Amino acid sequence: MSTMAQAAHVTLVSGENWPSLGLGTWRFGERASALDAELAAIRDAVEIGYRLFDTAEMYGEGGAEKVLGRALADAMRAHTVRREQLHVVSKAYPHHADVAGLRRACDASRRRLQLDTIDLYLLHWRGDTPLAETLEGFARLQQSGAIRHWGVSNFDRDDMQELADMRSADSCVANQVYFSLSERGVEFDLLPWLQERRIALMAYCPIDGGRITGHARLKKLASSHDVSAAQVALAWLTRQSQVMAIPKAGNRAHLLDNWDSQHLKLPDAAWLELDALFPGPKRKQPLAMR
Repeated sequence: MSTMAQAAHVTLVSGENWPSLGLGTWRFGERASALDAELAAIRDAVEIGYRLFDTAEMYGEGGAEKVLGRALADAMRAHTVRREQLHVVSKAYPHHADVAGLRRACDASRRRLQLDTIDLYLLHWRGDTPLAETLEGFARLQQSGAIRHWGVSNFDRDDMQELADMRSADSCVANQVYFSLSERGVEFDLLPWLQERRIALMAYCPIDGGRITGHARLKKLASSHDVSAAQVALAWLTRQSQVMAIPKAGNRAHLLDNWDSQHLKLPDAAWLELDALFPGPKRKQPLAMR
């Protein structure tokens, strides 16, 4: 199987197709000793075919953005990828969520990322700033060309409903939340609400930071189909409508393993077994966060 096989996509409410599998960069940019390995991981990801990259000003206090920006700039200079092929996501702290704060935070993120425009800019989680002011800040960033799209992160159903009642809310294209086989609470009401409105759910920690790969019965199921537990967990997510997954991977082997999850075909009985191993929610649950 070619590692450059076409990636699966989700269609944003804007009509754009975005990859359903990307690379997360949480914990990147925190240690100088890890820089070379992190740069190599991102360069490998680009070569393999990854085109969606997620980061945040919080990650390493801007360190992850610097690493990602440097690696992507290197890849573009080497003509490994063109800017228009990339989908770069970053997130603003809640204490930067007013109009002026978003402008300052976005400008700083763009400098660290070495990009004129951030493709998708998210509010990392809700703080004290009124949502209406945050949405105004996003709208101004869009009008100025600093960002192409905006969205939110760690918003539950009631938060999304509050947002939906505001002017310009129909420009929200994504909500990034914790969603995995072992954390299925969003399926009760949030995911259906997003799917109805064609708002993408970006699943962070889709393999629970790697923990789920140690689940004995999941490992047994995966090995019976000659695939990895991580591949099964990722494929289960990305086969769902409007769901994108952004696992972190620090080396080429893990990057390739995750990438190949997109081509995983399992019999219906295997998916049913997964549902039995990791039952869906029967009632409303608090939004999982990590």
